[in-house]
Amino acid sequence: MTSISSTTTNPKITNFQSKLDAPLSKQDITVLQINLGKRCNLACTHCHVEAGPKRTEELSAEICQQLIELIHRFPQIQTVDLTGGAPEMNYGFKPLVEAASQHNKQVVVRSNLTIYFVDGFGDLPKYFATHQVRIVASLPCYLADNVDKMRGTGVFDDSVKALQWLNQVGYGHNPNLILDLVYNPQLPTTEKFSLTPEQVKLEQDYKKFLQEKFDIVFNNLFTITNIPVGRTKLHLERKKLHTSYLQFLESNFNPQTVAGLMCRNQLSVDYLGNIYDCDFNQMMNLPAKTRNGEILTVTKLLESGSLDVIDEIQTANYCYGCTAGYGSSCGGALV
Repeated sequence: MTSISSTTTNPKITNFQSKLDAPLSKQDITVLQINLGKRCNLACTHCHVEAGPKRTEELSAEICQQLIELIHRFPQIQTVDLTGGAPEMNYGFKPLVEAASQHNKQVVVRSNLTIYFVDGFGDLPKYFATHQVRIVASLPCYLADNVDKMRGTGVFDDSVKALQWLNQVGYGHNPNLILDLVYNPQLPTTEKFSLTPEQVKLEQDYKKFLQEKFDIVFNNLFTITNIPVGRTKLHLERKKLHTSYLQFLESNFNPQTVAGLMCRNQLSVDYLGNIYDCDFNQMMNLPAKTRNGEILTVTKLLESGSLDVIDEIQTANYCYGCTAGYGSSCGGALV
């Protein structure tokens, strides 16, 4: 099994694949996650995509059309999950939302909330409500100082205003308008590492604080571990914490999380049309492979007439991040 973690050969880290009883197998694909590009109005310190205002990489018209065809052709896709960057800033965003909606897919948009205040994007809250888009919004803490340290000065205040705006158009109130928040721990600066807190308890704390302080309501809180890729990995390497962080994650490996890993029923697509098992593999350029060892693209999926052409999921040592403690996925804790 392929592994590209910089600590793969380090005897202090057990190769992730060897932790498993059997190779990590793919299940029937139900989720299509599309990373539309690296354009973003923020440059968050923990961003594994390394997106930002100066990035220009984004979906092309050709790949966008192929993805619409994929959505049209395969009814087994239940969820179209749009991410970035700020997905809303990248080419093809609205055509993909509308194509997925027309085919009765659940549309998920991973939003940074502050995008609604950028010129040209003020229609988004109403647009999302019209198309019943499920919003998964980053709010890594309910305290302003912690959010602004991770995401930039003023981001917390803008996020609060955005959440209030979403509540006004029905999110958090209308059962068809789902608003979820995402918690990320702060990046460690010493070897005093910690796992994400218990999700249900933290959700209660978020809901109590945001409602009492700002009259904000939302549906679910997702706790997501900082995976050591992208800017998180760079931060850990600068602090000389990368190996010790991986050791910490390995020491908290929970085999009960493996059955629910998001990579098992998901395809992750980049803005060039390449296919990966998950977004983290995408950022580390570890492509998905067919049972014949062929590297996958959207074009090849359309030619094959099947989404279920992967037997084994590609793994690396950063996979310990998804399997530590309560587990971590795009939908939060796994156990």
